[in-house]
Amino acid sequence: MTSRTPRDSRLRLVPRQPVTAARRAVAARAKRPAPRPPEGTPSPAELARQARAVLAGAARLARWADGVGATVDPGGGLRAGRDGALPAPAVERAAEDLGLTSQQVRVDWDRARLAGLVELHDGLARPGWRLRAWDRDDTAVLRGWVALFDAWSLARPAPPDAGPALVAEVVEALPQLLSLLHLSAGPVRLPVLLDMLEQRVTELRTERCEVPYGQDAAPGPADGADAGEALPEVDDAAGASLAELLGWALDALLTVGALVPPPGTPDGAYHGTHGAPEAQLTPLGNWSVWVKLEQICVAAQSTAGHIEQSAEAMLRGSARLTPGPARAEYRAWLAARSVGAAVEELLAVARGEDALLRGLAFEALRAVGAPAEPAVRAAADEPGLRPYALLWLVEHEGGDPETAPDVLTREESTWLWVDTAAAVADHGETQLLVRHLDSAIQGSVPRLLAEVRAVGHPRTVQVLVALAAAHPDPALAKAVRRAAFQVHTGG
Repeated sequence: MTSRTPRDSRLRLVPRQPVTAARRAVAARAKRPAPRPPEGTPSPAELARQARAVLAGAARLARWADGVGATVDPGGGLRAGRDGALPAPAVERAAEDLGLTSQQVRVDWDRARLAGLVELHDGLARPGWRLRAWDRDDTAVLRGWVALFDAWSLARPAPPDAGPALVAEVVEALPQLLSLLHLSAGPVRLPVLLDMLEQRVTELRTERCEVPYGQDAAPGPADGADAGEALPEVDDAAGASLAELLGWALDALLTVGALVPPPGTPDGAYHGTHGAPEAQLTPLGNWSVWVKLEQICVAAQSTAGHIEQSAEAMLRGSARLTPGPARAEYRAWLAARSVGAAVEELLAVARGEDALLRGLAFEALRAVGAPAEPAVRAAADEPGLRPYALLWLVEHEGGDPETAPDVLTREESTWLWVDTAAAVADHGETQLLVRHLDSAIQGSVPRLLAEVRAVGHPRTVQVLVALAAAHPDPALAKAVRRAAFQVHTGG
């Protein structure tokens, strides 16, 4: 600033990076050598070929939807139902054009959505970025398959008599079973998996201080099981057994291409584990589990060691890191949790008072990707989260990060500027706060102060006081200090 009169002070417009402005730079950490996959793991090109084979039907249907959507719905594209499913006329049209049954079309549509080949925007189906890169980018293909693998529990409906609480516990316990399958490097007998599942479910209930299985019913052989059975049958209130749910989980993993079809069964399915003696991961499943275990190991060996910490503790530790290492910490923390629970925990932190953690929470949600979209869209209705959520959605939908702030209204941009300034004031250096002044959209200090006062951010006074104390220009500092006093006194 050259003028000592704030009346004509101009603000230099620079790309707006609200979170990185608040992150302190740290010394570069020693790089860990790139881990090598287990011996016998196919090359990335071969794994991508296998993933394309698993998702061939989904990719074909996604291209069909892109090509003929406008003819199915003259309103501008193929419109899905309220639950995201294809409407009946579109299913019939796709089945006729592609030579499939209606059930095959519905299955392929679900896979295309889960793998990111199709994205829904206000009910309209559009090709996802992975579909555009499908034939030339092996990494995009593998990430699409991993997204499908992570959503295995949606690939097949759970047994109709299964209680939702027990189903959720089986889903939470499955990573331990997958780890056993990976570390065994070969087939694992189903009684071993069932025994581990029973132990893990019991641990989960014990951690929540709930009554263990088998102790909430009257004593005696109510199920008619033999007293000498090594694997007692465990039922929930709805009557579904763990054996049935293990079979459902294995069939779902088989559906997404993570398990080898069991030999000796009529239709290559597990059916409650009654017909198959053992289970084994496919090369794709083995590779994916290895990647997730490696992420957890990297986090456990890092100086931060965040995987067992809360979201708030993880984000505070990651604030000391540069963006690349921080993203690695986010991914490792996420890999150790179910997606839904991780997203809710991150949003709970974002609702807190620490502005830096709010921004970092949405950075971590970027590492979640598509599974976080419904929760982020809902968060856009909360005034304190709306600017962050809108920017997240624009970038998730393929928008340019440099132009993403254009989706915000002037008031939302000003609110975000104050929120970021609060993060800088709390966690950054004085010079960062001065430089943050240049990122405002207003163009002059008087207009900025007027709009900051009007936007009603709860940290406005503290931000203005800190800025006045930090800025080297006495005239500007005086004007900012006066504005802080007027906001404080309600003027």
